Amino acid sequence: MLKPALAMFFCALFAVVALAETAEEKGLAIVMEADRRDAGWIDSTADMRMILRNKQGQESERILRIKSREVEGDGDQSLTIFDTPRDVKGTAFLSYTHALTADDQWLYLPALKRVKRISSSNKSGPFMGSEFAFEDLTSFEVEKYTYKWLRDEALDGVDCFVIEYYPAYQHSGYTRQLAWVNKDTYQPERVEFYDRKNALLKTLSYKGYQQYQSKFWRPGVMHMVNHQTGKETDIYMENYKFANGFSDRDFDQNSLKEAR
Repeated sequence: MLKPALAMFFCALFAVVALAETAEEKGLAIVMEADRRDAGWIDSTADMRMILRNKQGQESERILRIKSREVEGDGDQSLTIFDTPRDVKGTAFLSYTHALTADDQWLYLPALKRVKRISSSNKSGPFMGSEFAFEDLTSFEVEKYTYKWLRDEALDGVDCFVIEYYPAYQHSGYTRQLAWVNKDTYQPERVEFYDRKNALLKTLSYKGYQQYQSKFWRPGVMHMVNHQTGKETDIYMENYKFANGFSDRDFDQNSLKEAR
């Protein structure tokens, strides 16, 4: 057992160390732990249903598929394919996320039979008429932001860290993001997006998380509401499958045109 004087010394030392961790350091540490926990899934596929809802509550539906893979030493790659409705069938979106350089993104438009490259300056624009921007659809890479822990807070009964993210890359449509990160799973429960005037633009809520392979958490629903337009987009995710054995060939530009 520690002697009283020695115990007091270690308590004081612990307090000093705790105070020495800045809000920025704590925010980064939380995000790095979230990134560590989600590493190693190799590749995945999932079925998606997208519901677009205008200010009047009128809805339209789109059916999509997505396949993704991790890339060692870089960000993830993903290919999203639209199956319905008929006017967007065959449209495909290819994204290469990079940690320190501008992301590469391409959109294949079957009506024009050509691949359109999405420029860095246009990635704040809406993805296929939804409330998700092109930059919202890239994988999360720690180096793309700087961070600040703001507080601990319960959200709908879930204990969360509240972290502020500041884009470290050019041409973002946001000045900052505010994320509620589940303390148990280290997955986001809610993200608020603030526009270039620092006004609240959108809120993204994650629901229906399930764990796969006893490690990886994935949401069942992502609900995005645009507070400035009144429009909403829901994305329902199901049939996740991992370790499909994808190669470079499954994520090159030819795969856009061949997507079915």
